[in-house]
Amino acid sequence: MSRQIHVGNVPVGGGAPVTIQSMTNTRTDDVAATVEQILRLEPAGCEIIRCAVPDLAAAKAVGAIRERIHIPLVVDIHFDYKLALEAAAAGADAVRINPGNIGGEDRVKAVAAACRARNIPIRIGVNGGSLEKELLAKYGGPTPEALVESAFGHIRLLNRYDFDDICVSLKTSSVPNTIAAYRQMAAQSDYPLHVGLTEAGTPRMGVLKSAVGIGGLLALGIGDTIRVSLSADPVEEVYAARDILKVVGLRREGAELVSCPTCGRTKIDLIGLAEEVEERLKTVDKPITVAVMGCVVNGPGEARSADVGIAGGDGEGLLFRRGEIVKKVPQSQLVDELFRLIDQI
Repeated sequence: MSRQIHVGNVPVGGGAPVTIQSMTNTRTDDVAATVEQILRLEPAGCEIIRCAVPDLAAAKAVGAIRERIHIPLVVDIHFDYKLALEAAAAGADAVRINPGNIGGEDRVKAVAAACRARNIPIRIGVNGGSLEKELLAKYGGPTPEALVESAFGHIRLLNRYDFDDICVSLKTSSVPNTIAAYRQMAAQSDYPLHVGLTEAGTPRMGVLKSAVGIGGLLALGIGDTIRVSLSADPVEEVYAARDILKVVGLRREGAELVSCPTCGRTKIDLIGLAEEVEERLKTVDKPITVAVMGCVVNGPGEARSADVGIAGGDGEGLLFRRGEIVKKVPQSQLVDELFRLIDQI
């Protein structure tokens, strides 16, 4: 089991539930836009939010943002240690930084001291696209071994200045390399791990790669907090992360949809029905399983483990609860009747 840190009031590691993170894509110095986005992410299920801090204006905005949101705020710093100091003073709950790329050791010491004084953890964010040149030369590229060696180098640098309130991430855009890096890291240390793939892509491939990479690691018991990185609205990242946690069996929250793949027996617009049900289930908080099946003969039986469901026929369908038929309704009423039944659970 990993050791535990606290990002604001949220525990990470040490047996705490795996938390969901995302990152804003607004200009951080635009406080109103950034807060508006975070307030959309919170009800979607985001539990820790990260904001880029590329300049002093962004660092100075951290306090105003933090005052208006309800989840911990992590600042993302590159190269300029003064931005980390400013953001820490402004009220950041954690700092994501690579200690090795902010200059001399006096700067690392200053950041470590500022974070230690305020009980702010540091996430060492190792990224395959920005590894140290000497490690790339040594290993011939951003291999898992190179990522892990980079992480331990940064850890030693912080430890030198009596700082050990650390979380680690080792991200690449390669699923096999990312999995291998995290497995090696988990085998060699007990630091909590922030798991994800970088540059995963658009929602279709990005969710798929993240489900395989993040889900595979979580199934092995590796990972304490996760982010699904997508070229999309950050809310979609949160929905994807929630789904991965549910599929891996780490959360039982909200509704889960099961639906059949259709076949030549299907006589209704099953795909349209499934998509409509999936969209409407996003607002359902009950931990239930909902089935959408295309065959009235086998549907109820095949989805017997579902709490509720519908099975389509020719212009009509069956509504069922735990495998037992409730009633037959016209196709046009199937979805509405399904959600009336869900409301009764």
